[in-house]
Amino acid sequence: MTRPPKPQARPGRIGLWGYLRLFRRDILSAQPERLYRAWMAEFRTPFFRSYLVNEPELVREVLQVRPMDFPKSDRVNEGLRPLLGNSVFVTNGEVWQRQRRIIDPAFEGGRLRESFGAMWAAGQSAVARLGQGGSVEMEEAAGFLAADVIFRTLFSLPIEDATAQRVFRQFQIYQRAQPIANIKAMLPLPSWVPRFLPRRALVAAAELRALIREVTEQRQADIAAGQAPDDLATKIMTTRDPETGELFDTEEMIDQVAIFFLAGHETSASALSWALYLLATHPDWQDRVADEAEALGEAPDFKKLGSLTLSRDVFREALRLYPPVPMMVREATQNETFRNREIAPGAQIVLSPWHAHRHERLWEDPDGFDPERWQNGNGKSCPRDAYMPFSAGARVCPGAGFAMIEGPLLLSMLVRIFRFEPVAGREPVPVAHLTVRARDGIHLRITKR
Repeated sequence: MTRPPKPQARPGRIGLWGYLRLFRRDILSAQPERLYRAWMAEFRTPFFRSYLVNEPELVREVLQVRPMDFPKSDRVNEGLRPLLGNSVFVTNGEVWQRQRRIIDPAFEGGRLRESFGAMWAAGQSAVARLGQGGSVEMEEAAGFLAADVIFRTLFSLPIEDATAQRVFRQFQIYQRAQPIANIKAMLPLPSWVPRFLPRRALVAAAELRALIREVTEQRQADIAAGQAPDDLATKIMTTRDPETGELFDTEEMIDQVAIFFLAGHETSASALSWALYLLATHPDWQDRVADEAEALGEAPDFKKLGSLTLSRDVFREALRLYPPVPMMVREATQNETFRNREIAPGAQIVLSPWHAHRHERLWEDPDGFDPERWQNGNGKSCPRDAYMPFSAGARVCPGAGFAMIEGPLLLSMLVRIFRFEPVAGREPVPVAHLTVRARDGIHLRITKR
């Protein structure tokens, strides 16, 4: 049976600048093989210390027990600020807490039920677009579909809308131009030093924010006139902070829309692409998911989501093998002791879903594709200790519930109509850019069932 592709870990020791070159090209293949077995590893540079942590108790300490003592690292977020500004993804402390108090109500269970029709409509549009079949690069197709879902649920706009099209295309430019790390993130440089980001990334970020400003200001005008649709954007823009009574102002809302689009489009496209590839290389599972999907019927019915147990387990397994965000970086704010190592304030604490999800001391057959694991002992126990595709604790992604509705639904809608097969000689090689993608795309052959 086909084993899911995995990047080759770097051999042996390398120097700092060699590591930085590998890191900028692909964070995954820059790491040593031992991280799939280690509970903790230390990385030293002349400027700071980093500690990759896999031990479940320590991960829990950082993410769930004392999250405010380990804020997000500004070093890693620095390169994203031209697009994301001060969005909930990059802020810390009281600013972050205030943003979550306003955002979280929009993603409660009842609101997700209201978004189901928009997800269904986006899925139907994708089925129509893929109707001709043939060889398709699925990352592009899944990106278009995920962007459609975001625009429909956030602003009640289909991807065919002119502004939505422009945002999607600019985001593609930004994603390809934005490096995973930049010089300022690696060196102790003062705030006035430029970010040393590619000009294409800075231009694309500026144009994206201008486009987002257009739709945000139009929605504010619609709300003032009492003519706004009751979608996620309206919900967030009209929700007051329960402690201060304040609303998001225009600039704050632009920041939040930018991260909603990044998180809801880029990560969803990554997860859906890999899930389809895994089904293409495991046709027995693909047929089982297709048979299950017949229960969806021809009209959107939120209640039928409960019947998609196989699709949900396949999607969980795709998130395990190819977590869209492969690493998360926190910063120690005080002296700590982890596994008898002294950690000084300012040290970087790296939590790696990529390594935790494939850890040899936690998972049975860690590199294998086995959706049935989610119904047995190991698959039921490991998620508590070593499964964090959406982070965990206070900073868990507010859209986690949204993603776990969207992913299994779209997967079922596509596999119900089409058969997906791998293209010979085009096995994807996973690399990390903004998310875990394939170096040369994920190419699948599509035929009607």
